[in-house]
Amino acid sequence: MLSLSLTVLISLASLLLAPDTVQIAFVGDAMQHESQLKAAKQHDGSYDYTNCFSAIKPYVESADYAVVNLETPLGGGPRYSGYPTFSAPDSYAEALIGAGFDLFLTANNHTLDRRDRGLIRTINALDSLGVEHIGTYRNADHRRKATPLISNIKGFKVAFLNYTYGTNGITIQGDVVVNHIDINDIEADIASARRNGAEIVTVCIHWGDEYKLLPNATQKSLAKRIFEADADMIIGSHPHVIQPMELTRDADRNRLLVYSLGNFISGMRTTDTRGGAMVNVKLTRDDNGKAIITDASYRLVFTRSPQSGNRNYRLVPAESDLDGVAKTQRDAFVRNAENIFKKHNINVNRDSSNHMKLSTIPPIKSKL
Repeated sequence: MLSLSLTVLISLASLLLAPDTVQIAFVGDAMQHESQLKAAKQHDGSYDYTNCFSAIKPYVESADYAVVNLETPLGGGPRYSGYPTFSAPDSYAEALIGAGFDLFLTANNHTLDRRDRGLIRTINALDSLGVEHIGTYRNADHRRKATPLISNIKGFKVAFLNYTYGTNGITIQGDVVVNHIDINDIEADIASARRNGAEIVTVCIHWGDEYKLLPNATQKSLAKRIFEADADMIIGSHPHVIQPMELTRDADRNRLLVYSLGNFISGMRTTDTRGGAMVNVKLTRDDNGKAIITDASYRLVFTRSPQSGNRNYRLVPAESDLDGVAKTQRDAFVRNAENIFKKHNINVNRDSSNHMKLSTIPPIKSKL
């Protein structure tokens, strides 16, 4: 009896002491184009990404959990490549982990760029780095055991699922599994997540038309089906440009829909592909202890090309002090993105918090 009473008391104490707010950050496509590889390559043949993410690290680390779309295999050296068949060094993933990311999404149209072998090597590399990842699997048994991924984020049980529209026509040759968009599979995975105790279900999905700032009809209809299947959040990627965000009330809960976060970092050069959005989602509990989405906000980021004193690409907050060509490019990107968000966003506003005060951004530390 004493043991039972003690157990009950510990459980009650855990509930009372559990944090009532959790922040989850989502970012878009972490690309690795040929120009990025050349910029990161060192004299000894290694690849250094030390300065790429230092300016946005405070924002990522301010979240309790952060998610990034790894849109390149980690194919293994010595030969790496950019578009159209990507392969990045492991140090790229290490830099993303160092920036504060907890979960890597791997179901995207470039996941088979190095065929089955590259997919398996990516999984093994991420496992060796000790980071969570979803979307691709060694075989069906691996997928069955790994799906759904439910992360306990300071007492909030949040499920993450990941799917892609395709793999650029490259077909699987062996037993590996890529999560493709199939509403029946998505419905089954969401149901499994709920059965396994997920309080919030997040579907991260690779979809839409490249370079289009507004979602297409397929995205809209699929989002409706996914929400009907009992998801709470849909976070989109693939277009390489931002698309609108909606935080709406549906039945007994709030639901978040982000059509596209755009590029996180890339070597792309057109106006709308030079940056992207980072979305911060706040989870709290209602009076009955139920986990709910209470707020979502975005922050724009901009990829600064190599420059004098820094030969690497660098991701910076869009509000950073820039000059010359970089300022002109940044201003054009921000103008277009804000125009879309102001016209089409629903209840998702720009984050005006102090997570990324310029005074907190560390200076570039060159290794050259």
